[in-house]
Amino acid sequence: MRNSSSLPLFSLAILAFAFPAWGQQSIQVEQIANGFTAPVLVATPEGDFDRIFVVEQNGQIRIVQNGSVLSTPFLDIRSAVRHSGEQGLLGLAFHPDYANNGWFFLNYSNNSGDTIVSRFTVSSNADVADANSEVQVLSIAQPYSNHNGGMIAFGPNGYLWIGTGDGGSGGDPGNRAQNGQQLLGKMLRIDVDTLPYTIPPSNPFVSDPATKDEIWAIGMRNPWRFSFDRGTGDLWIADVGQNQWEEIDVELAGDTGGRNYGWRLMEGDHCYNPSNCNSAGLTLPIYEYGHSAGCSVTGGGLYRGAHLAKMHGRYFFADYCTNKIWSFRRNGQSVIDFQDHTSELARPNGQPIRSISGFGEDAAGELYICSLSGGQVYRIIPDGLALELSHLVGGLSATANISQAFAGGSLFLTYSLTGMGQTPVPPLGVTLDLNQAKLFRSGNADANGDWSVTGRIPIALSGYTLWVQALQLGAVSNVYVQSVE
Repeated sequence: MRNSSSLPLFSLAILAFAFPAWGQQSIQVEQIANGFTAPVLVATPEGDFDRIFVVEQNGQIRIVQNGSVLSTPFLDIRSAVRHSGEQGLLGLAFHPDYANNGWFFLNYSNNSGDTIVSRFTVSSNADVADANSEVQVLSIAQPYSNHNGGMIAFGPNGYLWIGTGDGGSGGDPGNRAQNGQQLLGKMLRIDVDTLPYTIPPSNPFVSDPATKDEIWAIGMRNPWRFSFDRGTGDLWIADVGQNQWEEIDVELAGDTGGRNYGWRLMEGDHCYNPSNCNSAGLTLPIYEYGHSAGCSVTGGGLYRGAHLAKMHGRYFFADYCTNKIWSFRRNGQSVIDFQDHTSELARPNGQPIRSISGFGEDAAGELYICSLSGGQVYRIIPDGLALELSHLVGGLSATANISQAFAGGSLFLTYSLTGMGQTPVPPLGVTLDLNQAKLFRSGNADANGDWSVTGRIPIALSGYTLWVQALQLGAVSNVYVQSVE
């Protein structure tokens, strides 16, 4: 049983002077569920905080709710999907207005091996889709079985983005990625609010007869996973390399499109075909790594979740072959604060997560990792002293749960209304990661190292963002950030 207490919330004093910096966050993974058949992606409708949807390459979508996999699949289209090698059910995107229209979109390989993008609709049961509701949006013939791309996502403007591979084989023998009349090897952007789809009038090639209107960017090899930063709208593309170089590209929000990301002229920052290529006019990656470190990049996302505020703005990605997991921050066109997380994000047995095929976000922005061969899905969480908050609504009670503390030890719960910073607390030998930190409550952990604090959120705080952190002798928790409704 947790110790708990209840007092009016946030009537407190400043602990110490604040400075504009904060420390690193220790992280780990927890297994959310297992037993999946080749999981490749996690996705969630906007505002759905109770469920995550796991895409299985064989053609099923499973729902995880409250830590359990629902027995009935959300959707089963295995009979329509070719699951072999790089083919299968590869992408899922919920329409921004899913709560009202029930539409979601899939990218899959049909039984002929061609790429199909289709719209489906949820049934009257929110946990089961209508398998007979399919409306085909787009079909792309695939000359080979590999390099299918597969990722789809809605951008900040509500348009559907589709990443397509170069058609496969090796070295792009048809030079399709540079051919404006081919949809292969591209980033596409279409409007699917009505079907048949329409072309957004701001697409970059609508007045260029040499390039199809659906195309947003050319020169992709196999953009297996891309994502939008929910904080800024920036587009991050992880493009799988050929024989030597894996790359990550960034396109800032507000970009007008029309970029050429280089393939097959270049692989990463290096000429490929021809060997003396001209890189003028090409957009080069923000980051590349060679095949001494891996062989197939799996793109993740910018962390913007609630549990790990110190990780905000950090891009996570992995390598499928070596099981490495890395992250970095972007400073302009430079990579800074690069970190290798492989060891700290290992499985409970100390071994790395195997065959990382995809990442994903839930509605709160927490990051998940898919293990293709292991059939597991993991979530990145704090390591050490851990803090979690309930949903914050002005005028209602909220609860803060602290765990992994010293049994019976003194604990302190603090908050800030102004964000991250540094607040030294010399008596405890720690520095808080909050600006102008204020003390809410002190208490003691129970015999299990847990402590629960409940209090009312003043209505006046509605619309504000709170940064909350717990501390004990010699340790601070993660910083939990949440906006008050």
